[in-house]
Amino acid sequence: MSKLCAILLGVSIAAVGAVFAASENGVALKADDIRSQPFKDASAVGSLKKGDTVEIAEKKGGWLRIKARGGSGWVRMLSVKRGSGGGSSAAGELGGIADVSTGRAGTGQITSTTGVRGLGEEDLKAAKFDAAELAKAQANAVSPQTAQQFAAQGNLVAREVALLPNPQPSAGGGDAPRGGRQ
Repeated sequence: MSKLCAILLGVSIAAVGAVFAASENGVALKADDIRSQPFKDASAVGSLKKGDTVEIAEKKGGWLRIKARGGSGWVRMLSVKRGSGGGSSAAGELGGIADVSTGRAGTGQITSTTGVRGLGEEDLKAAKFDAAELAKAQANAVSPQTAQQFAAQGNLVAREVALLPNPQPSAGGGDAPRGGRQ
């Protein structure tokens, strides 16, 4: 990974943390169990109904810690729309998330959101450069030699991985699956 990629990754992580530093409101997109911990197999401590207003206190991976009429605890991130809801469907919300993640939404100025979950198109459009956060990320940079020494201590070995071949049209004459290299 190049130094620039490492810096951009650090800035992205800092931006995601800043977005969730303060609590905000949201609306349940669908019914879901409120869990005691951010795990699918954690015990249910309440329930969320579609349309319930929630207060989002924290994000952890694909989970949100919320307070709602039906209890307090953790729900899956895709069960809640951040901000004030009002009339949207779960299908519409999931479609909007898919549009952002595939780069099909907006004006085309956002070229990639790979690895950024929980941010909507508006969040990405409103993102601003933060020199202080960039300086923090740069302060964590190490030389290639230091990185190689660290990898050697962990018995890590560099490996080449071949790219997958381009998808071929199916025998029935249909289009190839989307998502392959162009």
